[in-house]
Amino acid sequence: MLQDLVDLGRYPIDRPDSPAYDRLIEDLRRELEQDGCAVLPGFVHEAGVKLLVQEAEGVAPKAHRSFNRTNAYFTKDDPRLGIAHPIRRFYDRSNAFVPADNLSKSGPLRRIYEFDGFLPFVRDALNEPEDRFFRYDDPLADVIINVVEEGQGFPWHFDTNNYTVTLAIQNGETGGAFEYVPNLRTAENENFELVASVLDGNMGRVRRLELRPGDLQIFKGRYSLHRVAPVRGKRRRYVGIFSFVEAEGMCGGVERTQQLYGRVLPHHYKRAGLRKDQLLD
Repeated sequence: MLQDLVDLGRYPIDRPDSPAYDRLIEDLRRELEQDGCAVLPGFVHEAGVKLLVQEAEGVAPKAHRSFNRTNAYFTKDDPRLGIAHPIRRFYDRSNAFVPADNLSKSGPLRRIYEFDGFLPFVRDALNEPEDRFFRYDDPLADVIINVVEEGQGFPWHFDTNNYTVTLAIQNGETGGAFEYVPNLRTAENENFELVASVLDGNMGRVRRLELRPGDLQIFKGRYSLHRVAPVRGKRRRYVGIFSFVEAEGMCGGVERTQQLYGRVLPHHYKRAGLRKDQLLD
């Protein structure tokens, strides 16, 4: 059970047959339908946050730090396209991720992710059928910690997996806001024109979130362009990331895995190309 971590009174993910659970799911579905994003404030209570911070501090030195230039799709340049095309726009990226195989099976992040009621809860919130909702089958990326230090952030990008569930663990002193454009593309349409508009600085459709430690965010990151503003101050920003996908056995791509985690496992080559759509990344 998760009483030492999760506020189960407020968020009864352990009681899926209760009226309170039904009301929670109804609220989350409405938010996700309208916005592609839902936030559960204080999902992890104060005592649980302390455990999460302790875990994050312990594994932060194992984060893979990368400093490079990427486009929103984490792909290579394509000279066949016009210079203003989104695929050809590259931005500085400085970030760090603690790969999943550094997290203890008995640690708080892994316990939440593998709790029997957690996947069904997220699936219910997203209103997805059982045969189209699975844990990410990636030994480096199913549960990770994003470590952001002073001056670092994350430029505009789309996620590889359809659904990303993030847990705010610790904020920087300032900065680190989460900005996103909901439902900017679909599985059938990259919508390059609107992507280019956002990259040009059009903020009309951009939404901004200031998450607090313990807040859980359910986000359709494959279809929503998003970024993290640079962190300021000496205190590091920690965010736990739980990933779910629509295809059983789906794993991160070889090139992107190398970029984000600094290494690739045989598992990634074996599962390369196992996707349900033809979107980039």
